[in-house]
This record gives sequence, C-alpha cells and structure tokens, in this order.
Amino acid sequence: MDTEAIFRLICGGAAAVMIVCCARRRHRLLSVLLGSGTGLAALMLVNLFGSSIGAHIPLNLFNVCGSTVLGAPFVAALIIIRYI
Repeated sequence: MDTEAIFRLICGGAAAVMIVCCARRRHRLLSVLLGSGTGLAALMLVNLFGSSIGAHIPLNLFNVCGSTVLGAPFVAALIIIRYI
C-alpha cells in the first residue's frame, strides 16, 4: 500500500470523525464555520509562507476542499506527508 492510499484512508476517517463531532455539538453551524475558517486560514498561511520552511502546499481543489471539511488538522497532515 503506497503513502497516497494511506493518506486517503486517514482523510476519510478524519472526515467521518469531523462529521460525527459537528453533529453532536450544540452550535452546529458555528462549529462548522469555525473549523472551515481555521482550515482555510492555515492553508493560506502555509501556501504563502511555507516555501521558507520547505512545506509549500499548492492551492488545488483537493487541498481547498480537504482543509474546508477537515480544518487545520488536514493541513498539518499535508505538511507531515511532505516530509515523509
């Protein structure tokens, strides 16, 4: 099994956990908006300043959708995958 397949399995599991966690919260919409906002902000910061630390993540559909749904942990996982 290659690293891309493992990464996709981990992202799928993380998406399922995020959906369950957001569904159980009292303020669902606020939780989703806050998680999406922090994920997009983290992606933008890594895109702008990541080249100085060697962790530049390009903006493409997969990365934007992943950071919107999963939040900042998705961006952290992308950075970890870059170093593997």
